[in-house]
Amino acid sequence: MSKKIITRREFLRAAAVVPLAGALMPDLLSGQSLELPNKVRVVLIRDKDVLDGGGGQNPEIIRRMLDDAVIALLGEENPIKAWKRLVQPSDIVGIKTNVWNYLPTGSAVEMALKRRVMDCGVPDERISIDDRGVLRNPVFLQATALINARPARAHHWSGMGSCLKNYIQFVPRPSDYHEDGCADLAKIWSLPMVKGKTRLNVLIMLTPLFHCIGPQNFSREYTWAYKGLIVGQDPVAVDATGVRILQAKRLKSFGEEKPLQPSPHHIALAETRHHLGRSGAEQIELIKLGWQEDILI
Repeated sequence: MSKKIITRREFLRAAAVVPLAGALMPDLLSGQSLELPNKVRVVLIRDKDVLDGGGGQNPEIIRRMLDDAVIALLGEENPIKAWKRLVQPSDIVGIKTNVWNYLPTGSAVEMALKRRVMDCGVPDERISIDDRGVLRNPVFLQATALINARPARAHHWSGMGSCLKNYIQFVPRPSDYHEDGCADLAKIWSLPMVKGKTRLNVLIMLTPLFHCIGPQNFSREYTWAYKGLIVGQDPVAVDATGVRILQAKRLKSFGEEKPLQPSPHHIALAETRHHLGRSGAEQIELIKLGWQEDILI
């Protein structure tokens, strides 16, 4: 496993000759008849100081991590310029968070995302942060752009709680999507309220939950301070990267191969059955930034 840290200068030099697959993602997610790119870009960024002694998020470091990730994702040098490639002043923006009390998205991430959306020229009244109330939220009902942010965790119904699964609140009966390990979660991404609107996905890997037993199960014993964020425009590639890290942690912790149960096959099926994004490691251009110790991928 390479431990080389990619500098911003090195990354931008490479970006000059490598096409940005992420630039195609808005068209792909809107259902345009385009071929999927051979590779999509995902950024994994970590900072050993992002959490305080009690596990709380450092807002300034979170903001910097998100800026650096978006810069690397889009091949820009200036954070505001990079964010303005994602959000326009005319947009109505819903920030889809996750409020599960044991492992929520967290206010530092939410506020950093909102701050950058406002820096793109979107006024406060056209921005909303919500989870379980999205179907009743006027901003989400009119949204032209979505930003998707949730923590990664082992999950009783889907194997891993993922960016793909975070949109289950966009349907009136989430339990309708629990069958077969939530195999068809990607169908939600074709609904009119969602289709073609997601500008950025942030899978929060600050203190992921890598093992659970039963519905809504949580044990601090099965979390660890990974101190990372996975950022990309392709939710499938973001989630696939997160799964590989969780599986590597399970191997390290249990001392043997112990696949997530149920299998998080909704991620691969998002590509093969629903033609949404890329899930194979060979299809993902993974950029690793920041703290590299015990990176597990």
